[in-house]
Amino acid sequence: MFCALRLPPDATEALVTWQREAFGHLGDVRVLPGGHLHVTLAFLGYRPAAEVDAILGALREVAAAAETPLLSVRRYRETRSVGMLALDDEAGRAQALARDLHGRLEALGVYEPERREWLAHLTVLRFRKRPRLRPPLPDLEPFAPSDAAVYLSRLRPGGAQYEVLESVALGGR
Repeated sequence: MFCALRLPPDATEALVTWQREAFGHLGDVRVLPGGHLHVTLAFLGYRPAAEVDAILGALREVAAAAETPLLSVRRYRETRSVGMLALDDEAGRAQALARDLHGRLEALGVYEPERREWLAHLTVLRFRKRPRLRPPLPDLEPFAPSDAAVYLSRLRPGGAQYEVLESVALGGR
């Protein structure tokens, strides 16, 4: 299970086109489908069904109080298993939303904060062996997430399947 900011449709379309052009010719990477593109706020791992309502409540409260983030692509970056787009977060609004959510989820006992600082990013591909790519950045205007959601992730042989349990509008302050 995880909480994430969802992308507006035009940003998703632009990213899918960019992924196809930048990575479509590579056979040893798995490009994430448009429905999997999101900005993770908090990864929760396996959680019992009894905790879902409290998690949803925390996300609702945070989203209602949040100022709508404005995100833009800063650079492409790879870790040992994923390629991502690191994002600039105008005025730190996504960071503030993530911190608020982390605190509430930690108080519920369903989240353990990561050691590293939260980074606004979009995972765009996965790989077994790091390809060390240097793709051109997508031509993507700054975008505001469409909403926030709690996702259920089911691992399958062909990759994860994501199901949105609930999405909530951002406060728009």
